[in-house]
Amino acid sequence: MPPSDLTDRPAAARLVNVTRRYGRGDGTVHALRGVSLTLPVGSFTAVMGPSGSGKSTFLRCASGLDRPSSGTVHLGDTELTALRERRLTLLRRERIGFVFQSFNLVPSLTARENILLPLRLAGRRPDRAWLRDIVERTGLTDRLRHRPAELSGGQRQRVALARALVTRPDVVFADEPTGALDLAARQAVLGLLREVVDAMGQTVVMVTHDPVAAAHADRVLFLADGSVVDVMDAASAERIADRVHRLEPR
Repeated sequence: MPPSDLTDRPAAARLVNVTRRYGRGDGTVHALRGVSLTLPVGSFTAVMGPSGSGKSTFLRCASGLDRPSSGTVHLGDTELTALRERRLTLLRRERIGFVFQSFNLVPSLTARENILLPLRLAGRRPDRAWLRDIVERTGLTDRLRHRPAELSGGQRQRVALARALVTRPDVVFADEPTGALDLAARQAVLGLLREVVDAMGQTVVMVTHDPVAAAHADRVLFLADGSVVDVMDAASAERIADRVHRLEPR
């Protein structure tokens, strides 16, 4: 599945020797231990590992939601770890998209208003052609006037994905995006993630516990005890499940 030239592409994001520690003294927790990797432009990367392996901390540091204890994080040519909080907040709004398991939609807004919310907060006008393309790809054309309570779980996640894409971000970070969905909705959302990479050139990073979901990615990173311990390209769900099983504590 993965393009053979991924290693030749420029970096959408880079982590260089990133560590993240919580607490002090004997109570220190080492959530990330010297993680260095590159996320190529137009790639789909899945991140897997046992509970407590550092998956969520990796996503938070890579996306600028959390600052590492040491090391650097780069989005394109911009070093996130060098930015002040206000500039970092603006950068996340304009250049990073987020999709979460809990959707994080505003209940009082329609689907269309939720999709356009990042642009509204940034004071930017929508690119109508881009918006139309996103809405059509996510299958939301006839749901734009519905509020979240009037949508199924799969439709709400598609709204969240459309919202993440509307600013044309450098990277979309997805944290367990299919965890709250039924089988049909999971497959639809995973298909959309694959499509935005293949057809739109988007860069996607997805944290997941589901080997079937991870099998949609170009590359799977395996974390254990805060370190990247293995990488698989174009792996089947069976191979991925076996590798995760071997990382589980005995």
